Amino acid sequence: MSDQPERKQINFTIIPDEDPGEPRIYANFCSIAHTPFDFTLTFCEVMPLSDRDLREAEAEHVVKAPVRARVVVPVQFVPNLIAALQEHMRVFSESYSNVGWTKGPIH
Repeated sequence: MSDQPERKQINFTIIPDEDPGEPRIYANFCSIAHTPFDFTLTFCEVMPLSDRDLREAEAEHVVKAPVRARVVVPVQFVPNLIAALQEHMRVFSESYSNVGWTKGPIH
């Protein structure tokens, strides 16, 4: 007989328990970095640049954008995140293909 305890498998669904008072966070840029252990997704909001901002960007080759959220996830989480995003993108593309949306990067 094995000395290890018997493992139970429990199937469940996780649903977000949303607080109606929580503000929605908007981001239109995501920077991604990784270590051997996790991935960091840094979400920023890039606003239209003024003439002054454009001149500075041309000189410095840098545009600063405020960080709206930083999310760190373990490496094991990333393949499921990618699969979920691909599935949602497929459904989105099929649903809105007639409104002029095109594939490809937006940056």
